[in-house]
Amino acid sequence: MAKRKKKRNGLFRFLRVVVVVAALLFLLVFGAVNLAYGKLTYEPVPDSQEKPSRSDGVVHILLIGNDSRQNGADGRSDAMILLSVNPKTNRIQMTSLLRDMYVEIPGHEGNRLNAAYAYGGPALLMETVEQNLGIEVRRYVQVNFEAFASLVDAVGGVDLDLTNEEVKWVNGYLVEYNMLTQRPEGTDYLDENLSGTIHLNGPQALAYSRNRYVGTDFGRTQRQRKVLSAVLERLPRAFFAAPATLMDGVHSQLTTNLTRSECMGLILQTCRAFPFEIVQCSIPIDGSWQSAKIRGMEVLQVDFEANREFLRESLYGEK
Repeated sequence: MAKRKKKRNGLFRFLRVVVVVAALLFLLVFGAVNLAYGKLTYEPVPDSQEKPSRSDGVVHILLIGNDSRQNGADGRSDAMILLSVNPKTNRIQMTSLLRDMYVEIPGHEGNRLNAAYAYGGPALLMETVEQNLGIEVRRYVQVNFEAFASLVDAVGGVDLDLTNEEVKWVNGYLVEYNMLTQRPEGTDYLDENLSGTIHLNGPQALAYSRNRYVGTDFGRTQRQRKVLSAVLERLPRAFFAAPATLMDGVHSQLTTNLTRSECMGLILQTCRAFPFEIVQCSIPIDGSWQSAKIRGMEVLQVDFEANREFLRESLYGEK
């Protein structure tokens, strides 16, 4: 009887420790998210804010990388990635949307996809994606060059496989970045004899992501997804290992219409689901497009029904 009581008391003590640790972790996450959110630029989209962030159980966030050197919505949408988080399957799908797709833009004539951002910022771009691809996108995160580099540095950099040709282009794109940020010429240059797995810091990862000369724009979007995937995989570890460093990397030039509570929910889901499955793809899918010239523009003419079917199946499991 005494042994049974002793075991029960030991179990209660263990459970109390678990509850206390869980509470401390929650407070840590809550405090860090609040601190980070205070550094963001919150810009709501009136029509979207009234609707839930989830569509059929999946959270869609349009990641917009613009080539602006300043905060705000100036510049072009240099990168567009639909980040879809499915809490039920612990799966994150990153879908690159090629900027040269010829699309119908609400309130405007047909044009390249990235023209929607130039005409009406994130709001019109989300509406254009929904109209052409059938995915309800109500939340966005927008970053520029500096914010992207800061985010990569905040997780401690990324390890990626590079060809020797890609290494040389990293140095080529660093020329402009160093000039823009007033860093000495040659800062962060890689040894041009290198190839294989290389650790990249923020500016180097940015230069790698901007390369459009190896593998056309399809190759460029794949490089963008590789960097983002590596950042997502390192995010939970970086948060618990060095939360202060991670918070310092959150930049005011990162703009979103996600609310504070939505950010909290996403972070908690990501930590709980780790390790999660990350799936990568791009739109248009193979065999669903052809090069065309419309009104003097070199564009991708797309079979949108085929791409809508692909997205319904990959995101929701619908045939």
